[in-house]
Amino acid sequence: MEQVDSSPAGNHHHHALLFPFMSKGHTIPLLHLARLLLRRHITVTVVTTPANRPFISQSLSSTASAANILTIPFSHNIPEIPAGTESSDALPSMSLFYHFASSTVVMQPAFDAAIETLTPPATFMVSDGFLWWTLESANRIRIPRLVSFGMSAHAMSLGRAVGETGILWGPESHEELIALPQFPWMKSHGFVLNTFYELEKAFVDYVNSSEGPTSWCVGPLCLAEPMDGEVSGPRPTYMDWLDQKYVEGESVLFVAFGSQADISLEQLKEIAAGLEDSGANFLWVLRDKEAGLLGKEEVTGFEERVEERGKVVKGWAKQREILGHKSVKGFMSHCGWNSVMESVCAGVPVAAWPMAAEQPMNARMVVEEMKVGVRVETCDGSVRGFVKRDGVTKAVKELMEGERGRKAAELGEAARGAMEEGSGSSWVSLDKLIHETMVGVNKME
Repeated sequence: MEQVDSSPAGNHHHHALLFPFMSKGHTIPLLHLARLLLRRHITVTVVTTPANRPFISQSLSSTASAANILTIPFSHNIPEIPAGTESSDALPSMSLFYHFASSTVVMQPAFDAAIETLTPPATFMVSDGFLWWTLESANRIRIPRLVSFGMSAHAMSLGRAVGETGILWGPESHEELIALPQFPWMKSHGFVLNTFYELEKAFVDYVNSSEGPTSWCVGPLCLAEPMDGEVSGPRPTYMDWLDQKYVEGESVLFVAFGSQADISLEQLKEIAAGLEDSGANFLWVLRDKEAGLLGKEEVTGFEERVEERGKVVKGWAKQREILGHKSVKGFMSHCGWNSVMESVCAGVPVAAWPMAAEQPMNARMVVEEMKVGVRVETCDGSVRGFVKRDGVTKAVKELMEGERGRKAAELGEAARGAMEEGSGSSWVSLDKLIHETMVGVNKME
């Protein structure tokens, strides 16, 4: 039923159980956390499903110490969810996301049985906020559980403020957010935040000012993996293309909207037209689904017309590697928090185009608080409205011709300082978190 790698792991008496939600955007930060824990000689076990195991195994293949991988089966008989779907990235529509997330509870019996037999026993758990039921599992084996929710301290503080004021009780539409202060993660040992204190000081202080769970800043987690460690196998052709642009003295705009955004064909066509009109060099990464929508009949001649200054990549691409290239001077992004952190670390300014979840809050943070970005303006001024080609062009020119790169570079230096081994604020914060979990498990025994 379950399977654990037989490869050697750290022999420290502390044993971290990491359980990411089944999507790349939620998984990658916890794999970076695994690296940080392994460097501290802590035994690490990552929990996943059979279909997601290869990605995790490959991602951790370059670690000096091996992590265990615990595989738990996921039901293929969930109504409305296509058989074989084990990641939200593979859902045909994001309208199925919450149904998929809620269905993960079917894994609990197998998960509970597996973690009771781990050797050495787990001493603390870090699991995704969408896997709310893992709190019960942690309590059953009497270990602390921390929550990884993949959002900024800024977004968390706004959620808390809304919950305290009660201004959203009695929503009148499905677009209106509500806060539920008694959610299970409020009873967890704390939150693991992929951010650093210097970036969000006011918001971190605010969320930690109450008697609730502590929020621990341990990021940017992407810096846990050296850039060279991300490159395996043949070098992607898009990196060669970026090299050529750098040799030519050209700046490049990177365009990517994450692994889960639903983008209509009409919107994709406007993006293509806006990029073409902008005159900028660009590297545009399209998911397979988007590439299928944007078929040849819809963009006849587009790639040919822009082939000297534009490149379209279809499928998965190494985002951090691209952002770290010397030719890349701007990033048009959906403002998922992982993407924001990666752009900060690379010192690359952002054309903020939020599309879902807490991304509008992240976009506001990028533009108004960090001051390292511009907003992509919608036709009607709404958060999730339609963007015409001229809106795309305007944002590209404003970003690529502006001076925000200097401020972005300053933030990148601060991010690297926060992750400095032994002295950085995030490094020290993770050390304190580990100590607190050890104290916590002793109290629970």
